[in-house]
Amino acid sequence: MTALPRENVDAYPRPPALEPVPQRITIRLGGTVIADTTRALRVLETHHAPTYYLPPEDIQATLRPARGQSFCEWKGSARYFDVVAGDATAPRAAWCYDAPTARFKPLAGFVAFYAGLIDEARVGDTRVRPQDGSFYGGWVTPNLQGRIKGAPGTGHW
Repeated sequence: MTALPRENVDAYPRPPALEPVPQRITIRLGGTVIADTTRALRVLETHHAPTYYLPPEDIQATLRPARGQSFCEWKGSARYFDVVAGDATAPRAAWCYDAPTARFKPLAGFVAFYAGLIDEARVGDTRVRPQDGSFYGGWVTPNLQGRIKGAPGTGHW
């Protein structure tokens, strides 16, 4: 088991950075591995836990379009999916940017998952927990230091 390197979310950049993920990413739903990749990308933004995006070819679940969309000032318009694996369904548990801004063009079609709406997500050997709150989709790991947005009272700083 390899420990993740220490990172301070207060030192993450703004505007956000996009970088490849050196660790294997795995996601489970309904007792089944629904994603397994060594080709993930992550977005790092000040005071946010990293958000991980997976290539669609490495996702074995069915992604059914869900209602609603959102807009990120950095990445553009996102659409959402219900995630289905066998008898398990996680409503509105994933999203993607079909046509992200130029800076985030490599994210086009890659899919991110809310850690709190699936059974389990791992970065390497480390199990993640969801970023606090219902808006942000960051994955919190024990190596992160600093103040992570998402909890009540942290929305506008």
